Amino acid sequence: MDLQFAVSDYVFVKIAPIKGLMRFDKKGKLSPRFIGPFEILGKVGALSYRVAMPPNLVEVHNVFHVFMLGKYISNLSHVLNLELLQFTPNMSYEERSTQILSRQERGCGKR
Repeated sequence: MDLQFAVSDYVFVKIAPIKGLMRFDKKGKLSPRFIGPFEILGKVGALSYRVAMPPNLVEVHNVFHVFMLGKYISNLSHVLNLELLQFTPNMSYEERSTQILSRQERGCGKR
């Protein structure tokens, strides 16, 4: 199956999970594999596309191979709010706690 996109199509961009690194408020199995949607600006070569990245992802190179892109089917529940996150150049961010939901003390097990 050969994926092809046209200019002004929208796509998801695949992000690579890194063990122990938290991205987009989720860790491990629940962390997203794709972010977006982002607009295709143009085709670069036979299998690469230039993607419009938001200002907070300006450090990310905006040309992706077709295997890093996922087809976007319009649905508002797919969209992650990226404006609230401040990224470092390696696409990680610092997580800050907003409140403690519960507290529990445990003994060492021996009595």
